[in-house]
Amino acid sequence: MNINKNESKYMRAKERVDQLKKFYGNLTSYIVVITGLGILNYYTNGWRYMWFLWAAFGWGIGIFFHAINTFNLNPFFGRNWEKRKIQEFMEKDQDQNKWQ
Repeated sequence: MNINKNESKYMRAKERVDQLKKFYGNLTSYIVVITGLGILNYYTNGWRYMWFLWAAFGWGIGIFFHAINTFNLNPFFGRNWEKRKIQEFMEKDQDQNKWQ
């Protein structure tokens, strides 16, 4: 029982680290690419039309939602909503199996 609990904790921690790595990789790519597009924009037509802002805005929305998912900042369901629902369904299933 204790080994399974430790394995479960390890797997959750590993998944969390993977989520963080993906988010920070995405954020780093965003910063590098948008900076490059800004420089390209400046050298091609100055600041007359800043077209790179459209890419920054679109990708920025994606980064924002990725951050909400990664850091559990969902304003509609609150922190750990998913874990509580999974636990609720597991308990409900366990109670149903108890009577069968």
